[in-house]
Amino acid sequence: MRILIKMRKTIMLIVKCLIVLALTTSFVATWNENYVTSLFSNKGNYLVVFSIVFVFSVFSSLYGAFRIGIYRIHEIIYSFSLAAIITDIIMYFELSLIARELAAVKPMMVYVIFQVIIIVICSFAANTIYFRLHPARRIIAVFNDDAKGFDFIKKMAVFADRFKIESGLNVEHTDMDVIKRKIDKYDAVAICDIDKQKQKEIMTYCYTNQKRTYLLPDITDIVLNNGYEIQIGDTPVIMSRNQGLTLEQAFIKRLGDLLLSIVGILITSPIMLICAIAIKLDDGGPIFFKQNRITRNGKIFNIIKFRSMVTDADKDGAKKAENDDLRITRVGKVIRSCRVDELPQLFNVLKGEMSIVGPRPERIENVYEYTNAYPEFDLRHRVKAGLTGFAQLYGKYNTSPEDKLNMDLTYIETYSLLKDLKLIILTFKVLFMKESTEGFDKSANETVEKPDIKRNTEDDENAI
Repeated sequence: MRILIKMRKTIMLIVKCLIVLALTTSFVATWNENYVTSLFSNKGNYLVVFSIVFVFSVFSSLYGAFRIGIYRIHEIIYSFSLAAIITDIIMYFELSLIARELAAVKPMMVYVIFQVIIIVICSFAANTIYFRLHPARRIIAVFNDDAKGFDFIKKMAVFADRFKIESGLNVEHTDMDVIKRKIDKYDAVAICDIDKQKQKEIMTYCYTNQKRTYLLPDITDIVLNNGYEIQIGDTPVIMSRNQGLTLEQAFIKRLGDLLLSIVGILITSPIMLICAIAIKLDDGGPIFFKQNRITRNGKIFNIIKFRSMVTDADKDGAKKAENDDLRITRVGKVIRSCRVDELPQLFNVLKGEMSIVGPRPERIENVYEYTNAYPEFDLRHRVKAGLTGFAQLYGKYNTSPEDKLNMDLTYIETYSLLKDLKLIILTFKVLFMKESTEGFDKSANETVEKPDIKRNTEDDENAI
């Protein structure tokens, strides 16, 4: 078993290759049996097989399907299935082009069902192999603040197969020698928001003793992590530009926003029409919902969405959406679950108020509340607010403002055109993931202090 553990990376690579091989072989069998007119008479078939492997591998990587053991099993199955279905659609049109006619759809649909069964079996098998080779590490969590520490432990505990948190230690009044003796008993240390000097000592000790660390980063960590290593004489230096997007990047991003918003409006216009009719027939109220939000440099603009709540949802003051919120209409539950309510924001993008990718625009009350708690929250307004982005894809509706800030700063500090394209593709993955639309707990609305802020006259819902 020790030999297998030492070779676990190689073994998992072989497992992933076998999954690709199984799905490719099953596709080739369906192709040979049902799409004979799409077969070449010679080596051209190898090119088709290569395209299957290439497309499936690319989308599987983008959607994180190969992150076996890191994502939960249902996410792995979902990611593999989504990658496979996209590959099937692309390959269907490729086979149709080869045959010079639209190929029969029914065999492909039957194959998709068979394919999902293969994915489920392979995913469970791969997951089992991974955790046999990677037993959960025994972890001690160290923190300064009990609330933050326990929240961090709670999040890690969700992944019980990976993290076995056996102890928590508040280091504020604990001697460093005691902390080190405690660390010696565990495989890894989870570090959550502690004094920088103690953090340095603990990380140095863990590095010296080959103990794995999991660090909850702050803004300094994020900026430094995405800095550039340069050499000044015989001294290594980390340089952080701290300038946001360059002029060239901003121009290309705006050009892409214009193109994608126009195409998006044209493609989704039938969906938006159906949605508008459904909302009007449901309760006769206004179709659209307008609200003041904040974008780049603190500028206030009116975001437009399909109305998913009752018309007087905020009559008692601004409240965050909760789980099973009674204010959400019947149509609202449907359009919120698949994010259709966000489609009208393509017009905000077209007007230049938003970008396709960027930090989620927050309402004024939330910005006021979050900035009071975390003054650095305003740093996310260095770029335009976005329809999709890091926090929208990797977080949830009820993700904490501090975590949202860290994800948005990571996006700003690592911006590239390729990253934008990746995030746009990833957006299709989260459309039907329930976790991404999970509401706040009821306690989230109990301590919100309503600020005395002058609001735009168009802040309320307007009938259009």
